[in-house]
Amino acid sequence: MVLVLVIGDLHIPHRIHDLPLKFKKLLVPGKIQQILCTGNVCDKETYEYLRTISPDVHVVKGDYDESGFPLSVTVLHNPIKIGVIHGHQSVPNGDLDALSAIARQMDVDVLISGHTHIFQALEYENRFFVNPGSATGAWTGAFVGEPTPSFALMDIQGSVVVTYVYQLIEGEVRVEKIEWRKEPEVVSNAPRSTVMPQRIPSPTPANSENGW
Repeated sequence: MVLVLVIGDLHIPHRIHDLPLKFKKLLVPGKIQQILCTGNVCDKETYEYLRTISPDVHVVKGDYDESGFPLSVTVLHNPIKIGVIHGHQSVPNGDLDALSAIARQMDVDVLISGHTHIFQALEYENRFFVNPGSATGAWTGAFVGEPTPSFALMDIQGSVVVTYVYQLIEGEVRVEKIEWRKEPEVVSNAPRSTVMPQRIPSPTPANSENGW
C-alpha cells in the first residue's frame, strides 16, 4: 500500500494566510509516503511545510508560481502511472475531453490536475481523473462564492486506487471514498479497500521537485 497526498492551489500568502487548522491536524509526519501537488504553492515556506509531511514531494508549476517547478510530472506506482499538471493547460478549464487528450499524450492511467479549485474524481475513457480542489479554499474568479477547502488521499493498492476526499464543510471535515480499478491489466485478485487509510485520523464520512 502506498498513501499519496494530492493537494494544490494553496495560494499562500497571497489569497489566504494558511491551511485550515483541522486539515493540518490530519496531515502529520510519518503517515504519508508521497505528495503530488498541482501547484500554486506560491511561497517557499509552504513548500517546506509540505516536505515535513513527506520528503517525497512532487510539485508542478501553477499559473501563480514564480518558482522553477516543471509544468508536468509523471510517477509510477506499478502498474499505475500517474501524471500531474496544474490544469491551466486544459481549455476550457476542467474540460474532460481536453484533460483526456493530455492524459493520452502523457500516457498515464491517472491524471491529477487543479486550477478550478473544485474537487473532482471520476473515470473517463478508462482513465481516472482527480482534481483535489483548493486545500485552503482560496478565492478564484471562476465562479461566485467561496470554494470549499479540500484535498485528497490516494491509497494505491496494486492496480486499485482508493481516493478519499477531505472537505471542510460548515467547519467540519467530511470524507468521501471513490474507488477506481485499472483495466484491463488489473490483477484478478487485487484487494478492494473497505477501511480508511491506515493510521490517518478519520472523521465520520458524509455518505520531487524543489523549485527553489
